[in-house]
Amino acid sequence: MLNVNSRALSATRTQYGELRGAPLYMITLESATVVVQLINFGATITAIYAPDKTGLQKNVVAGFLNPIDYLHNPAYFGCTVGRYANRIAAGRITVEEREYQLPINNDGNHLHGGFEGFHTKIWQVTQCSQSHTEAGVIMEYISADGEEGYPGNLVTSVQYVLDDKNQLHIRYTAHTDKSTPVSLTNHSYFNLSGFERPLVTDHLLTINAQTYTEKSDRNIPTGNILPVAGTPLDFTKPARIGEHINELPADRGYDHNFVLQPDYMGKVAAAMLEDPYSGRILRVFTDQPGIQVYSANYWDGSITGQQGKPYLQHGAVALETQAFPDSPNHPHFPDTILSPGDIYRRHTIFAFDVQ
Repeated sequence: MLNVNSRALSATRTQYGELRGAPLYMITLESATVVVQLINFGATITAIYAPDKTGLQKNVVAGFLNPIDYLHNPAYFGCTVGRYANRIAAGRITVEEREYQLPINNDGNHLHGGFEGFHTKIWQVTQCSQSHTEAGVIMEYISADGEEGYPGNLVTSVQYVLDDKNQLHIRYTAHTDKSTPVSLTNHSYFNLSGFERPLVTDHLLTINAQTYTEKSDRNIPTGNILPVAGTPLDFTKPARIGEHINELPADRGYDHNFVLQPDYMGKVAAAMLEDPYSGRILRVFTDQPGIQVYSANYWDGSITGQQGKPYLQHGAVALETQAFPDSPNHPHFPDTILSPGDIYRRHTIFAFDVQ
C-alpha cells in the first residue's frame, strides 16, 4: 500500500506559452506520493509520477517532453476526447429526425470528435484549488453549434482532482441548447514500469466485464453483445496482456469495447492493471457503461517520449472509460443524446497503489 499522510496537497499553475491569443498553462497537482501534470491544451494529462515498491517515482503515462509538441498529437496522448469518443459509422447521426454528417477521419468513420476535436482546443482554466485532502483544477471549453458537424452549443467542463488517497478523479459535466450526442473520455496510455520495460505485454489486466460489443472489419459495432468467455478478450481474471494479443491480427492487438458490469462504481474496479516488475497497480473506477482497451497497436518507435524511450508497438495500454462506440446508431445501446435542460455527468477514478 502507498503511504498516505496529512500534508496539504498542492495545485500550481504556470504559463508556458500562448496560442491564438490565449494562454497555455501547465498545472501540477501533487500529493505526498503522486504527482500529476496537465496542460490546458486539450485538457491533457502530460505526466503521472507514481512510486514503485521501493518508493521510486516514475512517469507511468505516455507523453511528450515539450508541451508545445501537443499541438500535433495524432496518438491522443493524455487528452480529453470529445465531443464523441471512439467511432461513429460513416460519420452519420440522426438526432430528432434530422441527419448530420460528421467529418470522416478514420477508415471511413468519424473518430474522437473529428479533425478538430476537443483534444485540439485551448480550454479555459477556471479554478485551481488545494486543501489538506485534495488538489484540483477545472477547465472549460465551449463547443459552438456546428463545430465538427455536431448540433448545439455545448458547454463542457472537466475537473481533475488528486486526493490524499492517491486517486485521480476526472469529472465531466456538459449542457447544450440543442440535442446532441456526447461521450467524453481521457486518452492516457499507461506503462506502469515507467517505460523501464518497453512493452506492457507482461502487465496483468483485469476487467469487470462478461461481454463486449462485437465489431465489423471497419471497427464499428455490429449491434451484437457477445460473451468474452473463450475469446482473447477474457480478462474476468487477471491475465497477461501479451498472452493472447497475437490472436487479434486484424487490429494488431486490443482495440475493443468491454461492457462493464453494473457494480462498476462500487467496491469492484472496472479495470485493474498490475506491473509485476515495479509493483505498481492502477485501479479504474467509473460510472461509464464501457471501457475501450487499446494496446498502442500502431506505435512504431518513431516517437521518443517524455521518459527518453522510444514508444514501441504494445508499449502501453489505454483504458478509455466511455459510452459504447457508435451508440447514436444503435437504439439498444445506452443512450448518448444530451437534451437541453439535462446535464451530462460522468466520473472516472485512476487509483494508484503498489504491491
